[in-house]
Amino acid sequence: MSTSGNMLKTYPQDLGRIDEAKLTACIDACVECGQACTACADACLSEDSVAHLTKCIRTDLDCADICELTGRVLSRHTGYDANLTRTVLETCATACKSCAGECERHATDHEHCRICAEVCSRCEQACRELLASLG
Repeated sequence: MSTSGNMLKTYPQDLGRIDEAKLTACIDACVECGQACTACADACLSEDSVAHLTKCIRTDLDCADICELTGRVLSRHTGYDANLTRTVLETCATACKSCAGECERHATDHEHCRICAEVCSRCEQACRELLASLG
């Protein structure tokens, strides 16, 4: 079990109706995606022809920030606000979709973009699955 799953199990209060497996998967996906997007942006900056990667770098960094924020929000349950959680998940899914699309444009030339696109797509899916389970 992941660290986030272990931490959720230690929460002293009832988590309510939230699907714990989907919540854990989403937190893990957000953390992974934040790291992948940060690494992809850094790799893009190290490419010889960085000028054509400007939008990719910006999209990577925006997605990384949003994923990291989403993972932190999902990790907090005291004073839980369902509307805020839904909004953050929607924003994260949108950022991941955008980043995956941008990275896919460069995937044949840059392996880091291919990997990042895959991770972003998985994170988008995890966000949408958790959203759907919230009702």
